[in-house]
Amino acid sequence: MRIKLINPNTTQGMTDAMARCARAVASPGTEVMAVSPTMGPPSIEGHYDDALATPGLLMEVARGEQEGCDAYVIACFGDPGLYAARELARGPVIGIAEAAMHAASVLAPGFSVVTTLGRTRGLAWHLAQRYGMERFCRNVRATELAVLELETPGSAARATILEECRRALDEDGSEAIVLGCAGMADLCAELQDTLGVPVIDGVTAALKWCEALVTLKLNTAKRGEFARPLAKRYVGELAAFSPL
Repeated sequence: MRIKLINPNTTQGMTDAMARCARAVASPGTEVMAVSPTMGPPSIEGHYDDALATPGLLMEVARGEQEGCDAYVIACFGDPGLYAARELARGPVIGIAEAAMHAASVLAPGFSVVTTLGRTRGLAWHLAQRYGMERFCRNVRATELAVLELETPGSAARATILEECRRALDEDGSEAIVLGCAGMADLCAELQDTLGVPVIDGVTAALKWCEALVTLKLNTAKRGEFARPLAKRYVGELAAFSPL
């Protein structure tokens, strides 16, 4: 099967790191196509970034349909454009926050999300509510690390994230940690070994969920809310996105 992993930001180094993590857990016969859009923000750290990352993301989904992709991973913890992508895609589309929270909810009675900047905490809480995960989510904790700091050699990002995870276990009473940024994917195994609790990275969780759904021959519903977009001609800068 062919799964397209889309990093909605334009930082290629982050996309490459996600690809390594995804391919490490992919089943034999699964091809992981990891891409960044050709337009959009270099990192997604708020509602504005989230909104402007969506057109490039949707363009990659549309290309994926032409490339014969079987499923898609939206590799940003804000799950930008998730429902719009499901309108375009035949196969499953999974957001990494969605996948990570659901995985954590069956592994532990309660989890904490450890994320980047404090300004993104509201986004994570909103998603927990949307996915029915609010009763499992004990807290959303910010490290006040900018997303691109995770890419900076020699930064204190790893130590900062580990310390916040420890505080989550001690202060929130959580039994599992959800990593609240796709850029943290390559820290997952190290954190789990050190902390001794389940640490869930949404990139790999979403990939395995996609594999399962494709294996079960399940596609996205094409009646009602996730039906194809209605044909109409858009104008101006969005003309190329017209669902004709």
